[in-house]
Amino acid sequence: MQIVRLAPAVFGAALLLAAPAARAERVFVSNEKDNTITVLDGGTLAITATVKVGDRPRGIVASPDGRSLYICTSDSDHVEMLDTKTLAVTRILASGPDPELMTLSPDGQTLYVANENDNMVSVVDVKSGRVATEIPVGVEPEGMGISPDGKVLVNTSETTSMAHFIDTATHQSVANVLVGSRPRVARFTADGRQVWVSAEVGGTVSVIDAASHAVIHTVSFAIPGVPAESIQPVGIAVTPDATTAFVALGPANRIAVVDAKTFEVRKYLLVGQRVWNLAFSLDGKRLYATNGVSNDLSTIDVDGLRVVKSVPVGQLPWGVAVVP
Repeated sequence: MQIVRLAPAVFGAALLLAAPAARAERVFVSNEKDNTITVLDGGTLAITATVKVGDRPRGIVASPDGRSLYICTSDSDHVEMLDTKTLAVTRILASGPDPELMTLSPDGQTLYVANENDNMVSVVDVKSGRVATEIPVGVEPEGMGISPDGKVLVNTSETTSMAHFIDTATHQSVANVLVGSRPRVARFTADGRQVWVSAEVGGTVSVIDAASHAVIHTVSFAIPGVPAESIQPVGIAVTPDATTAFVALGPANRIAVVDAKTFEVRKYLLVGQRVWNLAFSLDGKRLYATNGVSNDLSTIDVDGLRVVKSVPVGQLPWGVAVVP
């Protein structure tokens, strides 16, 4: 396979190790130890490219049209924008110190970035690449979720153990909801009615009514033979019809399958070591999971509720995103 080197872009040089052919779906994985993004063919899970980016890439999110991938390069203290066609880093966006997770407005015009070191959420104008304003939140902000209509942002603060509901028009907090210890990820259901928040140390998931801000259920987990302290919920993915939720349980090396109507755990799927984050395929039939310690990516058959394949990626894979 031919090795291609790209000309320097805004951020140094992006190294393209293998050029991908056009295909229906590609999977992008951030590797926080390698400082790379692994690109895989969604059909075969073959690695098609490895792209050098900034230091310690973690949270990644694709633009609505799939043409750009935004990357939180935490130790570089900025967000990088990767052209998903050329695989060149074309822009550097301001973020604030130690960006970890972010979310993008439905119109693709605004990035909301959690900056762990200064207890702020940065509101980044994508067009200008500048921070428009900052929103004070709790200590060690991490999880970022946005409602389908873009009107409500939810940020989780790890040390404060809260989910902060923020009006995106005024940039003001409208509610602070106490959840489990060390909340990591916040995920709205597709209808916007609920927010699911994982608590890594608490070992639970809080289901919050988005209108009343009340915790309507707390999901707990128990796996035979696995110590309770190893069950650490992180990534969450809820099916578009809001019938099933998948929860990555970290060093328990399992993904919990939760009935999103009854909140009962239906099944545990054994994946790689320290499963971190989750993303659905474009057709919703597969779920991709990053396994941070075993350095691989697992694929789950959503209908069959079974793990079908795991493939090596980079070192300490963290975030995952899917584009056409």
